[in-house]
Amino acid sequence: MSSTRRATAWRARWTRVPGGRDGRRMLWIALVDRTGSGLWASVSVLYFTYVTELSVAEVGTLVAVSAAIGIAGAPLGGRIADRLPLTRVLIVLQLLRAAASLALLTTDEYALLLAVSAVGSLGDRAANVLTKLYAARVAGPERVRYQAVNRTVANAGWALGGLVAALALGIGSTAAYRWLLMGDGLSFVAAALVTVRCGEPPSPSRTVASAEHPLPKTRQTSPWRDRTYLAYVATETVLFLDDAVFKVGLPLWIAHQSTAPHGLAPLLMVLNNVMVVAGQVPLARLGATTAAARALLLPLSAVFAAGGAAMALSATGGPVAATLFLTTAAIAFTVAEMLHATVSWELSLALAPDTAQGAYLGVHGLAQSAQRSLGPLAVTAAIATGPAGWALFGSTIALTCTVQHRLIRSRLTRTAMSVPATTLSEH
Repeated sequence: MSSTRRATAWRARWTRVPGGRDGRRMLWIALVDRTGSGLWASVSVLYFTYVTELSVAEVGTLVAVSAAIGIAGAPLGGRIADRLPLTRVLIVLQLLRAAASLALLTTDEYALLLAVSAVGSLGDRAANVLTKLYAARVAGPERVRYQAVNRTVANAGWALGGLVAALALGIGSTAAYRWLLMGDGLSFVAAALVTVRCGEPPSPSRTVASAEHPLPKTRQTSPWRDRTYLAYVATETVLFLDDAVFKVGLPLWIAHQSTAPHGLAPLLMVLNNVMVVAGQVPLARLGATTAAARALLLPLSAVFAAGGAAMALSATGGPVAATLFLTTAAIAFTVAEMLHATVSWELSLALAPDTAQGAYLGVHGLAQSAQRSLGPLAVTAAIATGPAGWALFGSTIALTCTVQHRLIRSRLTRTAMSVPATTLSEH
């Protein structure tokens, strides 16, 4: 195919992205945002160690405390988004994240570093929820496909940022760390500037009012009083544990319990990123409706169980067998990650009342935040237990899939939520 035809085909696919021009702008925002995050995520611990000269205990405490405070960002951001224009809140959060990143460059005082990191974590979790909410509103019935495209672009950004960071680390100077942190902060400024150009999407929770047609008085639905949704979020926390497999489980298992070469760990991370970029959009078609997303929980259960079994079997043979089983496990957990992303995106919205999408998505965001603390504990427990621990790890997540499938059955008898077309506030 000639370069002209390839360019034409690419433009045609680009214009078919759900959400129109604003949807495409949000994809650019995702790319810029995640590229900046990729610059910082891979070197943050090294920055605090070599530039600000914190001890190992101080770095660990800083990361843990800032992550714990950041948990509040998801429900707080979602609740605000039900009351204020979404684009304006997103702009403020992007600028807050930029200020937090750049402020780290100005001090090496531990208390200030801790406070600034906590503010950045709070803004990061809130922005993550609001970006998903924007996607749901701007893409409407095609929200699952749009979220798949968005996730693909975000993973590409992470990989690009990580590659630049790896090249910069080759310089081996404190200036390189500072430039990476500055790049992270400036990426949020760029994201805010693009967000300024995005239109405000329709919102079921904010309607046009006038003197002749005042808003009806309705009681706001609270996710904190919705037992079914809270139980659903609890099961989601378990299903998100696959994230810890790649960040903690595989590297530690390869280093301490497996006969596979240590160099396999980064290669499996690359495999994960490549598979997500290539497969997220095609797999999203399997869960394009609420009913299809719920049905997908059963095959997802089998994939999680297979991943745990492959991890367990990787300890039973020599280097070649271990490499093959670990690669199989990485493929299984990556497929599970992509399937769960599709299921989670659709069900978290389908279970939420139209007038409280932000508040409900904010509570749903707690599942991923909680997993960041529980995930490392779960996979290290599996490693300490040995092969049986990994088999139990996979089986537990698999069982949780079936529990979730049954839990939401009665709740989804109503028609899946669709975004109304005439709910934009004039304020």
